[in-house]
Amino acid sequence: MGEAKIFLMILIMVFLKGAVSEVHTVGDELGWNTGANFGSWSRKYNFSVGDTLVFKYVKGQHNVYEVIEATYRSCNGSTGVLATYESGNDQIELNKAKKYWFVCNFAGHCLGGMRFFIDVKEANSTNIRPTTPQSEPIPPPPPANSCAAIYVFDGWSFWVSLVAFGVLLQL
Repeated sequence: MGEAKIFLMILIMVFLKGAVSEVHTVGDELGWNTGANFGSWSRKYNFSVGDTLVFKYVKGQHNVYEVIEATYRSCNGSTGVLATYESGNDQIELNKAKKYWFVCNFAGHCLGGMRFFIDVKEANSTNIRPTTPQSEPIPPPPPANSCAAIYVFDGWSFWVSLVAFGVLLQL
């Protein structure tokens, strides 16, 4: 009977640890608009498989193109486009561990700064910001974080598991 309790506790811990995902509003309170610093915004967060990016903008004034790196660098959306979004409230699930590049393909917007890239890691890996400088300078961070987390912090699953273990010991 004791082995079954321990096995059940381990299953609960594994399940809760794997339930980590966050919803990130691109540009925070500024949204996906000219004037926001998306390079700075993207460096503030650690992105994991299962997270969701939400692009909020006025439909018809902007769009979102997921592109390859060459298209990101050139801001030429005529080639290298992986996906297009134009709803004004686009939600993109980050379903693979890889680098993602996003641009606005309206004339002049990408060259004006409406572009960013992120490096998405596996959900259970430790995401640590690189200490080597990137190609874009790091300006001061924008105010207030509008990233809506599905849960508050990673340590909660340990405490829930500990309580569950205590309950199981009482059985």
